[in-house]
Amino acid sequence: AARLCSGTRGEAEAADGEGAMLRHLARKLRASGPVTVAEYMREALTNPGQGYYTRRGGVGESGDFITSPEISQVFGELIGIWCISEWMAVGKPNTFQLVELGPGRGTLTDDILRVFKQLASVLSKCDVSVHLVEVSPKLSEIQAVMLTGGKVQPNPEDKSAYMKGISKTGIPIFWYRDIQDVPPGYSFYLAHEFFDALPIHKFQRTEKGWREVLVDIDPEVPDQLRFVLSPSRTPATQNFIQPEETRDHVEVCPEAGVIVQRLASRIEKDGGAALVADYGHDGTKTDTFRGFRNHKLHDVLSAPGTADLTADVDFSYLRKMVQGRTATLGPIKQREFLKNMGIDLRLQVLLQNSGDTATREQLLHSYDMLMNPEKMGDCFNFFALLPHHRLVHPDKKDKPESKSPLAPVAGFNELLLK
Repeated sequence: AARLCSGTRGEAEAADGEGAMLRHLARKLRASGPVTVAEYMREALTNPGQGYYTRRGGVGESGDFITSPEISQVFGELIGIWCISEWMAVGKPNTFQLVELGPGRGTLTDDILRVFKQLASVLSKCDVSVHLVEVSPKLSEIQAVMLTGGKVQPNPEDKSAYMKGISKTGIPIFWYRDIQDVPPGYSFYLAHEFFDALPIHKFQRTEKGWREVLVDIDPEVPDQLRFVLSPSRTPATQNFIQPEETRDHVEVCPEAGVIVQRLASRIEKDGGAALVADYGHDGTKTDTFRGFRNHKLHDVLSAPGTADLTADVDFSYLRKMVQGRTATLGPIKQREFLKNMGIDLRLQVLLQNSGDTATREQLLHSYDMLMNPEKMGDCFNFFALLPHHRLVHPDKKDKPESKSPLAPVAGFNELLLK
């Protein structure tokens, strides 16, 4: 399931031509000493020449991992319904930006756009646009083919977006390398399996206090990497460990903190919401850093650049980084969120409309993958950022009876189907 919750170790060594990243890292480590796990991840995943996402980006059955939107169209459809439900709950603003961070192959956005087309009468007076934040040239090409049929053009006159096109359903789509380049405005930000691939720092409690886990060359085996502990406190140790921390091993993702702060300040200023769906925990787990290659667990230090590297998202850290700018909901389990969104009803409709046994079996199989606690149902969590006024009326304290009750937030409560 997705990047499997459990599995066996994959191939240990890269094939010919795949050792370039290891050679690059070995030279770097010999010249300047050990690097943080965050720096190792950044190099292995996004190095312009040999990084995993820039070179491979293996989403899907033929790649290294598969994601929920690839398993069932229902997943993306329900996210689309969630966006429209929230848009309606705040009075149907006349512009609506769908922003996806790290959109993979574009499957999630494609499923959402299909829902938008089916509900075109509801959105008829709204100016809808799609904004994709993608660093991988290879993946942005795949997204362009899926969403526009390949009808895109580079965007040199507007430096913020590097590419633009029109979706098959007639909605403008823009591509950016950084969330800061996305224009301000009422937006829904989606981050599905995005935060788990951001670089983490790892820390270990020792008798001498906290030490950072670093990556270094193994002196016994040239061209093999190993973990070592920093001999003294590093700047990251001083900045990222909370004084009240009780765990002995901690992973912190400062980049996730920065991005969630940007999302919170945008939502505070312009309205909208952010929906995060990812592996994660609420400040309880310790060592979750792992690699995936060909749908199997892969040694994180073996053949860098050829495997996806990931770590569970610490939702308690994201909540802390929001710093009260917005309200937060969750994390709640994926199966609970999708159940609240009406996945059972949607499954029944699809089963009734499917004419053959193979399709029905596929629908039931994908439902099981998404909802079974042993598969993806409990591995994944949903977490949302919403403006405070979405959950509490500004004048409620003074005149409790003056306003109608607020509509519940779909997914985190049951969706009110009208």
